[in-house]
Amino acid sequence: MPHFVIDCSETIIQQQTPETIMQKVYDTALASTLFAPDDIKVRINPFTKYMVGNGKKDFIHVFANIMEGRTTTQKSDLSKSIVSELKVMFPEAPIISINIRDFEKATYCNKTMV
Repeated sequence: MPHFVIDCSETIIQQQTPETIMQKVYDTALASTLFAPDDIKVRINPFTKYMVGNGKKDFIHVFANIMEGRTTTQKSDLSKSIVSELKVMFPEAPIISINIRDFEKATYCNKTMV
């Protein structure tokens, strides 16, 4: 925990390697001081088939899933930091966005918990 899943158009990973993009998201999450280094997980899904409006535009969207307990301000700062860093990497990308969802402690489970 947390999980950062990056959806993007395939042309995005032609501009920067997937590893570089994932590392930037990891580093930005780590710099927030909200998470332990070994807890941060980042994945990327490049899409060849997608629509933006009624056409194709480059896009990056990060789905961040974090354990509940962070303040709205902390989550907002994290969102802005990640989008800002991606904007520097991809100044021509017309769509760069993120949303943060909270996991509920009461309903979260992983294999070490059973």
